[in-house]
Amino acid sequence: MSNNYLSAPVPIKTMPKGIPYIISNEAAERFSFYGMKGILVIFMTQFLFMMPGSGSEAMSKSAAIENYHMFTTAVYFFPVLGALLADIVLGKYLTIMLLSVVYCAGHGVLAMLGSTEVMSPGIILATGLVLISVGSGGIKPCVSAHVGDQFGKQNSHLIEKVFGWFYFSINTGAFLSTMLTPWLLEWYGPHWAFGVPGVLMALATIAFWMGRKVFIHIPPGGMGWFRETFSFVGIKAILKLAIIFIFIAVFWALFDQTGSSWVLQAEDLNRNWLGMDWLSSQIQAVNPIMILIYIPIFQFVVYPLVNKVWKLTPIRKISVGLFVMVIGFGMVGIVQGWIDQGQRPSIGWQVLAFAILTASEVMVSITGLEFAYTQAPKKMKSFIMALFLMSVSLGNLFTAGVNHFIMVPDALAEVKQLVSSWHTSSDEVVVVNDATHQARSEEASAIGFEYHARDDGGFEFILDGWEKSIGDDDIRVGYGPDLERKSLVTSEVDVLNEAVALIGQFWDSHDRLPFSDEGANAVKSLKDPWGATLHYRLVNRKNFVISSDGPDKTFMTQYDVRAIVTVESHSVQQQQEMANETGGSDLLSSIHPEHSWLTVRKAEIDAEKARKNGDTSASWDQFIEKDELVKTEDIAQQNHNFAISWEVGGATSLNGAAYFEFFTWLMLGTAIVFVGVACLYKPKTFIQDEG
Repeated sequence: MSNNYLSAPVPIKTMPKGIPYIISNEAAERFSFYGMKGILVIFMTQFLFMMPGSGSEAMSKSAAIENYHMFTTAVYFFPVLGALLADIVLGKYLTIMLLSVVYCAGHGVLAMLGSTEVMSPGIILATGLVLISVGSGGIKPCVSAHVGDQFGKQNSHLIEKVFGWFYFSINTGAFLSTMLTPWLLEWYGPHWAFGVPGVLMALATIAFWMGRKVFIHIPPGGMGWFRETFSFVGIKAILKLAIIFIFIAVFWALFDQTGSSWVLQAEDLNRNWLGMDWLSSQIQAVNPIMILIYIPIFQFVVYPLVNKVWKLTPIRKISVGLFVMVIGFGMVGIVQGWIDQGQRPSIGWQVLAFAILTASEVMVSITGLEFAYTQAPKKMKSFIMALFLMSVSLGNLFTAGVNHFIMVPDALAEVKQLVSSWHTSSDEVVVVNDATHQARSEEASAIGFEYHARDDGGFEFILDGWEKSIGDDDIRVGYGPDLERKSLVTSEVDVLNEAVALIGQFWDSHDRLPFSDEGANAVKSLKDPWGATLHYRLVNRKNFVISSDGPDKTFMTQYDVRAIVTVESHSVQQQQEMANETGGSDLLSSIHPEHSWLTVRKAEIDAEKARKNGDTSASWDQFIEKDELVKTEDIAQQNHNFAISWEVGGATSLNGAAYFEFFTWLMLGTAIVFVGVACLYKPKTFIQDEG
């Protein structure tokens, strides 16, 4: 580090000069991160399989949630490596600059999605997320510790206020990106939605570089770091804080689901709110805007008032915050219960849950960030901040683990993966002939599948069933020449179709889908080929699932055949609700294109298929879907129209409200136990020396 840079805090009582550069850097960096992260789940479930060179099977919701939380786990794991690099070798400033370049590269890779066919979309996504995990994760503990390093003993009283403004800048960036990025994804596609956050990350890096001459550059600890870390004081500080961080990890296991399970829940809500039609991932913007409101209220009103009657220490703030989280997550569980009953509640209920959840965040996250810095010995600031961020990683790892554990194995997974590998770029025309079928047959045989060619250029797989021999439990999966799955034949398909027809009769009589008990009663007379009663589950007002126990006679295994049914025509009530919703508009409705990116992409895929079939003049605008509401006078004449998707296995064992209830009870137990820890904890504060 050059001698021209300050290496110790200046003995002043005012705000350090480097703070504005850090705050502006953090706002732009958080814009880039939350913009990208906020659309991940929607991208994985609705956009990824539409990318050129991708397969035709959409990612399941549970798999998307698992992947989302594994990415977040990685982001908050790499802070440990960044902290070691900063505290021992490079110092915080150089570490931040180096890893910011890696961070920008990750955004650049993601911006390639939807605009290139050179690499598989899955590989592009994974590569970009790994680079962002290393870059974003590595700088996290360094930036927050760098804030604290700007202060000495004379102005240390301003640390709490600066960390409040630091969090304020985080949420300003998060709010703007959460509103803008989903809109970019909806109308302009992945390359713009991921590219704009990349530009902001580049600006964040430039802003941080501009403040280099006024920053306090605390030198790396070198061997002194090892001596302090492995001293009695260092080990004691780590062990004491680790206990607190484990409890905070459970908080993050719930909180970070606002970007995964909450977004997917918003898809089933009435999103016309405050005169606007909100995109499901835009509702996350409620969190940062509530933070901006709550920070001054808590700092200048709530905390001073409570302190008059009860000393509100950092540990006590965290304890109260954990209980508030129980209420917020419990609220969204209630909303999910209404959805499970076929209702479509207003997204305003989720906004209320966000308001409660955000109050919890103020008390747990902001307080924990400040507490971690003040409790860290002087040469261990970045490392201790990394341990605090590790609690986020552990919480997300737990959530990812839960979503992985509740997923029943998919019996068709290997088939889907094999067929996906046969997809080509949109410009390549594959001639399906005897040689093609022979090559595919050899690939299928290598992993144990029988492959049979069809005269129309399609093909069929035969998979061994539960008994692993030719018999009634075999599975036949048919694909068309376009590599899209067209059929599934098993012993249960006929009886499941009968069950779907019975649900259709209920719809005709009641103008809605049956509740779970009504549906179970409607199909109770039907048995699968092995004598078991069928299972009916209402997912929401326009989706239901009917499944069998399969040849192993056990529910929730990879041998269950499932009919996943979507209502494509709407009831009178639903049509009227849709008509009422058309009065809303999105915030940028005056400047977006006529058709959404997905609508255009679907039309492009249809045009590509037409060209491969010989229609060389086919263009995407010929295949644009016209979204027209049924006229009011024709509503009463609408009959049900069920679209069935067939699966074998691949279900989730924890569905709907039960999923949210599990995490709510977990949080309640955690909060109760933490009360005892809060009573026993004895804090010790460390502040940098002045020079």
